[in-house]
Amino acid sequence: MTQRWIVVEGLVNVRDLGGLPTRDGRHVRTGRLLRGDSVHDLPAASVEHLVDVLGVRDVVDLRTGVERDLVGEGPLDADDRVRVHRHSLVRDSVARGHAAEAALAIPWDNKTVVRDAAFWARHYGSYLRGRPDSVSSALRVLASGSGATFVHCAAGKDRTGTVVAMALDVAEVPHEEIVTDYALSAERIEAIIERLMTFPGYAATLAGRSVADEAPRPEAMSAFLTALADEHGGTVGWLRAHGWSAADIDDLRRRLTA
Repeated sequence: MTQRWIVVEGLVNVRDLGGLPTRDGRHVRTGRLLRGDSVHDLPAASVEHLVDVLGVRDVVDLRTGVERDLVGEGPLDADDRVRVHRHSLVRDSVARGHAAEAALAIPWDNKTVVRDAAFWARHYGSYLRGRPDSVSSALRVLASGSGATFVHCAAGKDRTGTVVAMALDVAEVPHEEIVTDYALSAERIEAIIERLMTFPGYAATLAGRSVADEAPRPEAMSAFLTALADEHGGTVGWLRAHGWSAADIDDLRRRLTA
């Protein structure tokens, strides 16, 4: 399988989904779908690497407006070679005053809650219930992009993991392969948390929590995909219920696969 980790100075959780197999013997195209952590503070050399070397032409930013306000505009926002699409998976009315807690799925009224796999699966499902417009719009960017699309949130594991998993589900990547990719972020979790601790608003939220609290668990994504299949007939069924035509879905599948 193609090596998916990508080294980009300033980022710690970037990978290309290229090489993942589909159920009918195809594979996900390299250089079409990239996932990672926040790009708001990239050095110039990393911007050039993303755009010129990796061919990024679209960026899907899943953070809330509140989170963006905390850290400010990034270099890609002003780069006319790239289109930045903002599709928050958490409503700003919910996140305001609790941006970091909402982003990291830490209930601000009960920070001692046990966040097991079932918790995470429900939380990922809440994106679909609370922001179906953003989920659908993010996937439409993937379907219509002209180069590589880079999907990110703050850490690049939960919100990003949900949208990427749904895209791969449409591409007919087996669930076990989607789960394996999702869980890869656990290899970088210490670096992810260390970087988040430097962002305004996140350090206080993460203080006192163990690295294990934030590490992605394979069973969480497995449970989410199972619920998506049982309740909606998979991502395809969910998209059809939210206005996508069969042709739209085929466009996304063809865009991602070879």
